[in-house]
Amino acid sequence: MLDIRRRTGVLLIVVTVAQLILISAQVQSKAGVPVFQEVTFGVFARIQGGIWGALGSVRDVWSNYVWLRGARAENETLKKQVAELEVQLQQKEALAARSGKLQELLSLQTGAALPTLAAEVIAGAAMPDFQTITIDKGARDGLRGDMAVIAPAGVVGRVVVPSPRAAKVQLLIDRNAAAGALIERSRAQGVVVGAADRRLQMEYVSEVADVVVGDLVVTSGIDGIYPKGYAIGRVEAVERAGGAYKRIVVKPAVDFSSIEEVLVVLTLAPGREAAEGGIE
Repeated sequence: MLDIRRRTGVLLIVVTVAQLILISAQVQSKAGVPVFQEVTFGVFARIQGGIWGALGSVRDVWSNYVWLRGARAENETLKKQVAELEVQLQQKEALAARSGKLQELLSLQTGAALPTLAAEVIAGAAMPDFQTITIDKGARDGLRGDMAVIAPAGVVGRVVVPSPRAAKVQLLIDRNAAAGALIERSRAQGVVVGAADRRLQMEYVSEVADVVVGDLVVTSGIDGIYPKGYAIGRVEAVERAGGAYKRIVVKPAVDFSSIEEVLVVLTLAPGREAAEGGIE
C-alpha cells in the first residue's frame, strides 16, 4: 500500500514538471522568447561561464609556468653572459695595466744614460728575512754580480747570484743591503739600509743636517753600484738618536710586493770594472 502511494507521488511530480515544461515552452517572455528556452539558456550560460572561467584559470597558470621557465632560462643565459663579460673586462684591465707598466719601463730605458736590459720577475724569496727576487735574465745576457736593478719608481736592488739563464736580485729592503744616498733638497748624505716592515733607514746623517719629512732620498753613487740620482724613497720620520747622527726612516719609492718588470744596468762602476777585468 505504501509502495503504491510512493509511486503515485513520483508520478504526480513527473507529470507536474512535464506540464510546467510544456507551459514554459508555450508561454512567451517579454523578449518574445519561450520561457523554457530562456531559463534553459540562463542555466547553461552559467555552467558554460563557470567552465570557461576554470579553463581560463588553468590556461593562465600554464602560461605563467611556461613564462617563468622561459624567464629562468633567459636569466641563466644572461648570468653566463655577464660572467663572461666580467672575465673579459678583467683581462682587458690586466692587459692595460701591464701595457702601462711596460710603457713606463720603456720610457725609463729610453731616458737612461746607461745601457740597460729589461727583465721579468719570475720568483720571490721564500724567507721573509732574506728579501730577494729572481729575474729571467742571466749571465748569458751579460748580467754580472753587483749590477744595479731599477724600476720606473726607483731603485730595486742589485744582482747577487747570476746563473746562465736567470739571476737572483737582493732587494734594497733586505737587512743586509745598503746604498749610498743623499737628500735631494739639502744634499745631506748618508747610507740607506734595510729595516723592519719593508722600510729603509738612512744612517750616518749629521744631527745638524737639514732633513724634514717628505724629502726625496736618491742614490748618491758613492757605493759604486747604483747610478747617481735614482729615487730611493721619501723621508717618513726624523728622530734624534742622541748622538752625532739623526735617525731617519724612509718609505721606499718602489712597491716591492708588486714588482713585475725591472731594468738591469749593464755597467759597473769603474773600480769594479777594473777589478773584474783583473780577475778574468
